[in-house]
Amino acid sequence: MVKYQRVGLHVSAAGGVDKAPDNAKEMQAECFQFFSRSPRGGGAPDISAEQAALFKSRAKKYGLESYIHTPYYINFASKNKRIYHGSTSVVREELERGSQLGVKYVMTHLGSAKDHLKPGEATETVPNSALKQAIEGLKKIYDGKATFPTELLLEISAGAGAVLGDSFEQLAHLLKGVGRKDVKVCLDTCHLFASGYDVSSASGWEQTMKQFRQHLGISKLKLVHVNDSLAGLGEHKDRHEHIGQGKIGAGGFKAMLAHTDLQQVNFILETKPDKDINHDLAFLKKWRTVK
Repeated sequence: MVKYQRVGLHVSAAGGVDKAPDNAKEMQAECFQFFSRSPRGGGAPDISAEQAALFKSRAKKYGLESYIHTPYYINFASKNKRIYHGSTSVVREELERGSQLGVKYVMTHLGSAKDHLKPGEATETVPNSALKQAIEGLKKIYDGKATFPTELLLEISAGAGAVLGDSFEQLAHLLKGVGRKDVKVCLDTCHLFASGYDVSSASGWEQTMKQFRQHLGISKLKLVHVNDSLAGLGEHKDRHEHIGQGKIGAGGFKAMLAHTDLQQVNFILETKPDKDINHDLAFLKKWRTVK
């Protein structure tokens, strides 16, 4: 078993969350991510004490660290009160559910600032009012001075449609505003590339991580989503592709696995779960630095 640079993937939890560790083991993953509820909407199914015990025992038996991804509809900058308050409560629930299961991190997208844009204003713009609202929403997750064993990660975005969190500066601003040591960052290679960070080469990774260290500090980085990109550099389009089949290319991922700053984080594939995902997983295992 590797100590660092475990490589895994997003797996199904259909039929109950207790099935997720078995699905990860079957795929030969060393860690895994899953949805604990439908990513599209609706309430969350209850997690019974028996399911939680099975999940934890199976994950421990297989030596698998685990992560929950929040639903896609989360939007901390929405002016629709139902969506805004719903986002806060859902993320809090996911932290509670993750803590019940012994999950290490819950990661979330932050949503779009489009409700804050003036008519004709560029969609690349994120007004300060949206950032302020997002910070307040993130703080509300922890109302009552709540703490959870499972920690929250903010995922960098591709930046399409005034989506929050598409730069290290913006993530740093949000983290500073929230002011909690248990809220950190998840990077996504496709989102990085789409947002203008050139991670297609060793020199590009060095420049990218230099900026990360400058604005956030390496201690804030806790997980990396690994996806090639169908879209080009800086195009602000979130289009995942299998490793080596997109614009980042195999060389970019070899450089990622070898980079000094990425030796103590785990990697989760989010590529399409077809026949090529086995190749993606094998690629990461082959080229990682720590065996």
